Amino acid sequence: MTVRRSAATLAATAAVLCAAAAPVAVAAPSAALPAGLYGTKDPTYDGVWRQSMAFLAQRLEGVTPARKSVDWLIGQQCANGAYAAFRPDVSKPCDAKTVLDTNATAAATQALVEVGGHRDIVNNGVRWLKSVQNEDGGWGYTAGAPSDANSTSLVIGALARQGQRLADITTPGGKTPYDPLLALAIPCGGKDGGAFAYQPDKKGKLTANADATAAAVLGTMGKAMAVGNNAAGKAPACHPGSGLTPEQAAQNGAHYLVGALAGSGHLNQAPMPGATDTTPQPDFGNTADAVVALSASGHQDEAAGAITWLKKNSTDWAGQNGPAAYAQLILAAHATGNDARDFGGVDLVARLNAAGPAPAAVVTPDPSADTGYEATEKDQVHSGDDVIGGVWWYIGIALVLAAIAFFLISGRRKNRQL
Repeated sequence: MTVRRSAATLAATAAVLCAAAAPVAVAAPSAALPAGLYGTKDPTYDGVWRQSMAFLAQRLEGVTPARKSVDWLIGQQCANGAYAAFRPDVSKPCDAKTVLDTNATAAATQALVEVGGHRDIVNNGVRWLKSVQNEDGGWGYTAGAPSDANSTSLVIGALARQGQRLADITTPGGKTPYDPLLALAIPCGGKDGGAFAYQPDKKGKLTANADATAAAVLGTMGKAMAVGNNAAGKAPACHPGSGLTPEQAAQNGAHYLVGALAGSGHLNQAPMPGATDTTPQPDFGNTADAVVALSASGHQDEAAGAITWLKKNSTDWAGQNGPAAYAQLILAAHATGNDARDFGGVDLVARLNAAGPAPAAVVTPDPSADTGYEATEKDQVHSGDDVIGGVWWYIGIALVLAAIAFFLISGRRKNRQL
């Protein structure tokens, strides 16, 4: 699930919501880039995003980022826990002019959970995200902006990965993070049945958006961006009627994506506003996101054609767009059990690693191990602002058992001495 950002649009609109559009390549800035940052292009609109995406993909592939890269991402956080897209001078505290970005905050939160060892940073990010939840239960691109499918789904992923029970995160009106996504779901029937809209238009009409649909499939399933290799187990179907559960809405979205990928094996970019050339152009990033969504929802077999297409056609696109693009392909490869180190003959992991400082460690993971995050509502732990994982439960049990064993052994020794 990726919110692609148009640098040209953002430059014109500043703090306004960005549309889901392909990134525009931006020339490298005249000033030297931070030493720990991934990529060589201007980070103004995607510095935190591309760094976070890189970490997510690397951790799936057994790569530990360099300390200075992690420190750079940590240093971008504002005192209130939020992130902006990029802060060129972190010695200056965030103020009212700082455009706080829910997407960057959610991505950084997910990435730092995967890196590990930064509980306070993660918790601060989650606190801020919860504090700016809209009345409808969702989130916009910036704090207080109208909720959209992409931003809401990204935040859901961050909250879930940190350990929050999503059904318990409610507004005063009783809305949960799932509610705005369900409100953006297009009913079954017609060519766009099952899809999600990015936002309703001014008249309340919902228009199918493939990027928003891929994002919302993960969001309605309560999943983070990094998902595991899921075997196919469900036939794609669209559940008719209203009053859908989040799981049913996710399956409807997957049904739509299967149809959108049929034939060509890829999604197309939406024409930019005012564009004179409306010839459909392949959307590599959204296609990779759709692959992840299909695998997460139990339709990995339906993603095979898209994976084959990406292997044949995505190398140049990833090279032009840098770390986040390589990361998207790695996430898609991992979600479908493909080798990211030989993706159409390309070692995506090596290329991503080369886009930043040399990693602290590289361990090739066991291909049979599932390292993706697959938590559901059942296994999420409501922990307030604290990260509580299952591993600590087992450690606690082990310590108790060890203490009992120690006292039993000590008692036996004393009895022998008597």
